[in-house]
Amino acid sequence: MFKILISDKLGQAGLDRLNLAKDAHYDMKPGLSKEELMAILPEYDALIVRSDTKATAEVLKAGTKLKVVGRAGMGVDNVDVRAATLRGIIVMNTPGANSIATAEQAIALMLAASRHTAQAHASLKAGEWKRSQFVGTELYRKTLGIVGFGRIGRLVAKRAQAFGMEILAYDPYVSEEVGQELGVTLVDLDDLLAQSDYITLHTALMPETEKMINAQTIAQMKPGMILINAARGKLIDEAALAEGLKNGQIKTAAIDVYQKEPPENNPLIGLPNVIHTPHLGASTEEAQRDVATQIVDQVLDALRGTDFRNAVNLPFEAGLDFAETRPYMELGAKLGKLHCYLADGPVRRVEIEVRGDTVKELIKPIAAGLLKGILEKSISEQVNYINAPLLAEENGISVAQTKAASSLDFANLITCRVTWDGGERTLAGMLFGGVEPRIVQVDNYKLDARPDGYVLVMQNKDVYGVIGQVGTILSAYEVNIAEWRMGRDKPGGEALSFINLDSEPGKEVLDALNKIPAITQVKLINL
Repeated sequence: MFKILISDKLGQAGLDRLNLAKDAHYDMKPGLSKEELMAILPEYDALIVRSDTKATAEVLKAGTKLKVVGRAGMGVDNVDVRAATLRGIIVMNTPGANSIATAEQAIALMLAASRHTAQAHASLKAGEWKRSQFVGTELYRKTLGIVGFGRIGRLVAKRAQAFGMEILAYDPYVSEEVGQELGVTLVDLDDLLAQSDYITLHTALMPETEKMINAQTIAQMKPGMILINAARGKLIDEAALAEGLKNGQIKTAAIDVYQKEPPENNPLIGLPNVIHTPHLGASTEEAQRDVATQIVDQVLDALRGTDFRNAVNLPFEAGLDFAETRPYMELGAKLGKLHCYLADGPVRRVEIEVRGDTVKELIKPIAAGLLKGILEKSISEQVNYINAPLLAEENGISVAQTKAASSLDFANLITCRVTWDGGERTLAGMLFGGVEPRIVQVDNYKLDARPDGYVLVMQNKDVYGVIGQVGTILSAYEVNIAEWRMGRDKPGGEALSFINLDSEPGKEVLDALNKIPAITQVKLINL
């Protein structure tokens, strides 16, 4: 039974989903202090948060059983993603669930700022009738600059085009072709700042975007422009924005998000040319329902291991069909584990080569699996597909990935060369029928071995009688052979055997095998 803690308020539709899950139990406890959260978190397999809970590195460390952190919403700046990744915890969000709500809020703020809606309302409510003080501007034929042209930015563009606005967008990760298809001109940030009558922010919060609206960028803006922020408060240097509003460089700002929420001693509060809303971007009935149901479904699927959609810290592209990807990740893990057993020292370098139309699209998840297999027996930290690449980097393991032309012998082939101080080894594997893993190469030896269960990997001189002697010893100790696969470099040269066993042999068995004169090395591996 999975235990899930919901530490912020979540829509009833999501709770209804959880009530139907026979393999999960949840507790919803909003408003916990950090200390209270850390005290109970060790009990839970998953944590679902909104924006109030701060899942810091310290908090995550307390979650000793934690496998998943689900953020109901798009932004994950309240979750220490790196700390979660190091601990092998999946972090996921719901990027599409509140996109329409946020886009509509941006448009609403733009209209309100253009027509002084909030100020006019307050004036009339106070018993005044001052129409001449609230002369507005039209959106028609104005230039809108959109910073961040992802899902929400594109929704805003589509709606602004209905008002007859010209759209500029800045996003270094979006091609000009995408802009052309959507009727939007992609420009650099300097040009957007200089040409836009309105600027709306829809970029993610990252080190390079924090306080991107500052004294310098404000000075580059068209005098008298209007600024909208319904994305993240930390995108703006609030003191610099306040100064720009006071000196007239910025005519009006419409702000839904703040550096600190609720805002305290905020220089924007009280300025007459600022419209404020209390972080309402996702606050629609529809968005609250969709966010709740989506994050619940995602967390349950992740706990069950069936899907990891919208995970933000996967070491490979999200959106891959996990059911199809998983067998190749598991093959990579078996190759890595085999490498770990066979290496005669700490691994320093890993070179991965994939051949075939299927595996060339899966090189990153295969690499994650391979590193997981290499690391899980060699370091003290818990290793999984999420944290393996980062842990490999921290442990000084360099990784090279190569996509090559299709193999003549196999439809899809994964080859991995591992180097340690003073040695190296090459392994290759494939999936038979797309589902059954096979080891098809160990260094220069060709074979067809099944990497499963207890395996004796044996190197010996290719002379008569070896197989009989090994079989006799295993029989004497009542260890049954399930499969025996062998490859050799040449007749009378060296041979390598991959012997699958039905049970684990004791140390005395290995000692007896090592006394056979023709055997140069034998290792027991549990795959």
